[in-house]
Amino acid sequence: MTGSNPAHWTPRNIPDQHGRTAVITGANTGIGFETAKALALRGAEVVLAVRDTDKGKRAAEEITLVAPTARVHVQRLDLSSLASVRDAAGELRDTYARIDLLINNAGVMYTPYRTTSDGYELQFGTNHLGHFALTGLLLDLLPASPASRVVTVSSAGHRMGGPIDLDDLDWRRRPYDRTAAYGHSKLANLLFTYELDHRLPAGGPLAVAAHPGGADTTGSRSAMSHSSALTRTAFAAIRPLLLQSPERGALPVLRAATDPDVRGGEYYGPRGFQQSKGYPKVVRSSPQSYDTSLQRRLWALSQDMTGIEFPAEPEAAANGTQPGRHPHE
Repeated sequence: MTGSNPAHWTPRNIPDQHGRTAVITGANTGIGFETAKALALRGAEVVLAVRDTDKGKRAAEEITLVAPTARVHVQRLDLSSLASVRDAAGELRDTYARIDLLINNAGVMYTPYRTTSDGYELQFGTNHLGHFALTGLLLDLLPASPASRVVTVSSAGHRMGGPIDLDDLDWRRRPYDRTAAYGHSKLANLLFTYELDHRLPAGGPLAVAAHPGGADTTGSRSAMSHSSALTRTAFAAIRPLLLQSPERGALPVLRAATDPDVRGGEYYGPRGFQQSKGYPKVVRSSPQSYDTSLQRRLWALSQDMTGIEFPAEPEAAANGTQPGRHPHE
């Protein structure tokens, strides 16, 4: 590593990535774009897995402007369609013999009630089920090494919305609450990560989670546009105190993906006040996210909803760990 201070971890701390391939969902903008750019600058071959390939091509061109020798590719992927996820995974399998990093970054936020093409509530279907399916279809391409990672991007918002109702994930029986639905989709990202960590064999790959804190991205600005005029005005006044740039927001994701000291089941976020800003470190998620029964139930439901059976089997005893239970702050 070229960096030396883990308390002030930056892209300079990223180990050399030559010879490694990273697939990043939602990499045409925001956190995903900054993650792809940083990895490309360190030598990785990066795949921008995006719904809009024209935007993806423009993002690839921007990356090659700053990293002229970078190998950057665009893969069409619509996470709200399980057929698209299967098609994308098939094309990736045809192209790459191995994938070293799968970074599940893309997501939708605070949308009005809509469903995916498969009939699931849009935020849960896109943010969780799409990534669950993609991971299951690509997992066997990740080498058995701790340097291989599945990094799933959650949010501080996973604490919103109260207890998740696994019997009504599509909000058929309750009035729709788009804030709670978003929070539950981000909680599902963590439940998935911790259960995947439990199931992966000793020696790797690792399942890790991260969140960007208060990142000033297109998604966050779009979400705020749905708020009242009073809320938008108040938020504009405190925005500089709560939000950081997408470049800084990508740091927890990059550390989770590349730091050699990362352990499976860890969760990375900013070290500042309320985990909103600052350099990345291991943080704690909500008590609900560590509920092992909830993790297993969501896993079983996700397999039923997606039709995806993972190749990995539970290996917690071999790992000597419990999923997601790392005492670091």
